Amino acid sequence: MNSKGELKCRRCSECAGFGCIDQLPGLGGLFHNKNFQLNCSAWKDLQKKAEAQGQLEEIKKIEFSLSQIMCAPVTGSQENIGYENEGDFYFPYFNFSRQAGFGVCVGDGCPDEKLKFGIEAVKKIRAEFDPDFKAAFFLKPYPQEVLFERLKKVIPYASHIGVDIDAYNIVTMRNKVHLEKKTAGDLSELRDFANNLAGREIPFVIKGVFTDEDLALVRDFLPEVALVSNHGGRVETREGSSADFLVEHAAELKKSCKEIWVDGGIRNRLDVQTALYYGTSRVLIARPIIRAVFDGENFRL
Repeated sequence: MNSKGELKCRRCSECAGFGCIDQLPGLGGLFHNKNFQLNCSAWKDLQKKAEAQGQLEEIKKIEFSLSQIMCAPVTGSQENIGYENEGDFYFPYFNFSRQAGFGVCVGDGCPDEKLKFGIEAVKKIRAEFDPDFKAAFFLKPYPQEVLFERLKKVIPYASHIGVDIDAYNIVTMRNKVHLEKKTAGDLSELRDFANNLAGREIPFVIKGVFTDEDLALVRDFLPEVALVSNHGGRVETREGSSADFLVEHAAELKKSCKEIWVDGGIRNRLDVQTALYYGTSRVLIARPIIRAVFDGENFRL
């Protein structure tokens, strides 16, 4: 154990979901890490398929900005990552990503101090490095009254507002707090409230699009951004990878939103290019960045 605590990551040479099976809380996943593993392997499978079809070189030529990569919203640094103190994680995680040229996503959780730590870390970056710095804020599907209060806190620092529509299925959140499935009407109410607070239209993200029911919600709500995700294989929905879901449904999603984002198993430059090739405009990464921040290492695609 170092001064930060004891990292729950097994520090595998390749982060592909085989070293932390069933470690929840921790950095593992559900179904014996099945979806975590599928998230990682699916990008490789798509690349092999592209090579067989003569498309891989086209994918490798795709140019992208580092700002199209974002650190995913992560909280629960004590129970999930192994930090001694919850608040010690947020500023290093966000600032590491900012220094790498990545965008930043901020999450919330239970207890409320997790969102407070995230906001404080964003404010510290603004004070020390960039007064115009903003992040994408992702809120779990609490009752509307709770979310209205959280929106009041985050709007001054937000580039995007999102709701983790799948978070009520997160095992580590059960029995801790009341979360609920959101309807298109609920999300419209939240978007209107956020826009009124901001005095402008602020892009709204549905995070956790991974089922037919989620596709229907996107069609009904018409978000600015649909984020294809199974929460790193940590939500109890169905078996599958975010990459395969993206490929199967990107054309349909584009009819109902302005942008598609994706997370899950993205580990290198070619994975990013593959995601962009199949229709995304941004990707989110968590576990490799978490490990790099904790160990004080560099993270390179």
